[in-house]
Amino acid sequence: MAHALRLGRRRMGQCWPNPAVGCVIVKDGRIVGRGVTAPGGRPHAEPQALAQAGDAARGATAYVTLEPCAHHGKTPPCCEALVNAGIARVVAPMTDSDARVSGRGFDYLRRHGVEVVTGVLGEQAARDHAGFFLRVAEGRPLVTLKLANSFDGRIATATGESQWITGPEARRYVHGLRARHDAVMVGAGTARADDPALTVREFGATRQPVRVIASRLIDVPLMSKLASSAREVPVWVAHGSDAASLTRKAWESCGAKLLQCDIRAGRIDPASLLAKLGAEGLTRVFCEGGGQLAASLLAADLVDELVGFTAGIALGAEGRPGIGAMGVDHLAEAPRFVLEEVRAIGGDVLHRWRRG
Repeated sequence: MAHALRLGRRRMGQCWPNPAVGCVIVKDGRIVGRGVTAPGGRPHAEPQALAQAGDAARGATAYVTLEPCAHHGKTPPCCEALVNAGIARVVAPMTDSDARVSGRGFDYLRRHGVEVVTGVLGEQAARDHAGFFLRVAEGRPLVTLKLANSFDGRIATATGESQWITGPEARRYVHGLRARHDAVMVGAGTARADDPALTVREFGATRQPVRVIASRLIDVPLMSKLASSAREVPVWVAHGSDAASLTRKAWESCGAKLLQCDIRAGRIDPASLLAKLGAEGLTRVFCEGGGQLAASLLAADLVDELVGFTAGIALGAEGRPGIGAMGVDHLAEAPRFVLEEVRAIGGDVLHRWRRG
């Protein structure tokens, strides 16, 4: 099961709206087939592993990181494929929360004489599939907020200079994180100040994440890297109803998709923003700031994971803070996270946190 989970993690960010599932088929103590959800979501992991196993699948055990699907979509149900191949036992960590499956896959297997074992490495699988489960249950993707700060919590000098606070090793690590998410998101301020490409680089050919700009008025230059490359790598612009019609049309003519969101307190409502992204099929979003977008997501309790990089440099009180105003008057009101990991990345410190 641990091997199947590792296979699934390799495909994170590649197969939305489907979950990144891994499957390993074992017979007589030997692996005879491996599969993982293909880019774009199909084919699923099980038929790929069965095709590799061939006749050796008969009487074998299939380790699958999520309940095999039981509904007819663009492909036949995976539970039927497992039965037809002669699989004797299926080991899975948990039930699929999708109403189209939700126990039906396991029931089908049992009714056709397949032994089903559940609960194996369930906690690990739940974390791996958290974005998929969130989209099913709440209609929104999982949100990872990344911040790269100086030792004193600043993301830029008073003049806006920010490249580079952290070193090349940390920046390469961030590209790896982008690759494991369906989308990379920034606010308008970051898009204007940094003119980022938000693509995955240094890892060879890979399916690029959707690039999302949260900008109520779409006040980002059309000469930006994002606008000029929108036909090559998807760009989605989340905006308010008061964005100028000519501006909307200009971005659409560049190839961008526009998503109109609700406005709250003069800004894009973060819950509406994530609901729009979830409705489009996204399960995992990597937010890289800026400060106001980060603050709005944190204040609305919509951040599931924090990834921080701290550099050994101090910029002082005049430097720009990584997170904007949140209106926190008492510590009890502040969102808290549970520390998961601390380690050195080059000359910087990586710290990862998850929702408590």
